[in-house]
Amino acid sequence: MNITRFISRRYLFSRKHISLISVLTSISIAGITIGTALLIIILSVFNGFFDVIRGFLLSFDPDIRIELAEANTMPFDPDLIQQLQDHPEVVQVAPYVEGKAMLISDGNQNDVVIVRGIERSSHIRISDLEQSVQNGVFDLSVQDGKPGLVISSSLSGQYGLSPGDEIALLSAAGMRRAITQFSAPRVSRFQVRGSYNIQQIIDDDITYINLTAAQRLFNMRDKITGLDLQLTDTDRADQVREELAGIVGPEFRIQTWYDLQKPLYDVMYLEKWGSYFILMIIVLVAALNIVGSLTMIVIQKKKDIGVLISMGMTSKKIRQIFISQGVQIGLIGCGIGGVLGVGVSWLQQEYGLVKLTSSFIIDAYPVAIQPLDIALVVGGSLLLCVAASWYPAARASRVEPAEAVRGE
Repeated sequence: MNITRFISRRYLFSRKHISLISVLTSISIAGITIGTALLIIILSVFNGFFDVIRGFLLSFDPDIRIELAEANTMPFDPDLIQQLQDHPEVVQVAPYVEGKAMLISDGNQNDVVIVRGIERSSHIRISDLEQSVQNGVFDLSVQDGKPGLVISSSLSGQYGLSPGDEIALLSAAGMRRAITQFSAPRVSRFQVRGSYNIQQIIDDDITYINLTAAQRLFNMRDKITGLDLQLTDTDRADQVREELAGIVGPEFRIQTWYDLQKPLYDVMYLEKWGSYFILMIIVLVAALNIVGSLTMIVIQKKKDIGVLISMGMTSKKIRQIFISQGVQIGLIGCGIGGVLGVGVSWLQQEYGLVKLTSSFIIDAYPVAIQPLDIALVVGGSLLLCVAASWYPAARASRVEPAEAVRGE
């Protein structure tokens, strides 16, 4: 039998009568339980929102994007594409051309849009785009001398476009050439084949055309803007980036999905861990109650402590008795709070019990339980409990046996 643990349990959970000490101990346990449960629930909700936002952004963003660091375009290099494709964790490599162009409709309406040229056969997540087409089909091929174009549903509604309509695109380079050379601008005409509708977080409506047509539009010939890569595991993008850096060389810039939307992801992480430190105040208040309750136990049991010391128990053992009490309070509070927090989070994750009042993407609060978050919450709470028991334990270890036994 561990004598220090036995004595600490008897001091802490005496069944003889309800006293102020037992009330303070119960308040401490309740505070730690509530704080631990709330922390796990809140962090799980933040994880859920992060996964939802990332999922929608990854509808457009690749796992890894490779571009030239000092230029807007790069040569189309089949050998480099094959080297990247040979990496065991790379599923797909897709060249693309992207730029801004003036969209001109038959009604003399015009606006600047983002145009992306892709190869339909190699474009990553092409199935997501095809499934999101609400009107028409996802077809970028040339028919009757007209290349195809797929536009977002918002732009389609704004211009009143439907499949079969023709629109014109004018690039910035074409406008500049027309002004400097005093000639009519070179306009590329496209046929609308369909419109897609994907829920998105950022207001960037992308117009899709064929890669070759985009090269002609932006006068890029055998050049592309960059390469998009899809991986077997999105979460390993950082490790794969380091490996690909040795293949492409230092003149290329390699960005992961996180880098492409870094400000947004950084803000979400800041909110999550800011909430963690703020909610830890609840546990800190409960830990302060531990200081009070254990200090009162030291005062109340002063004679007992003196007797134990006079019987040969060392100051270290006395200190361990009261630190053990803090650990027991922490284990009980963290255990109940952990089970409660994980249980509530799991119920929300599986059944969506708490609904969002107004939503356009999801109808209930998303939840994602991460073991690392649970470990940080439980570990942080236990650490505060142990720290709170240090002062009463040190005070108990300094009790003078003679004075304690005389009752002074």
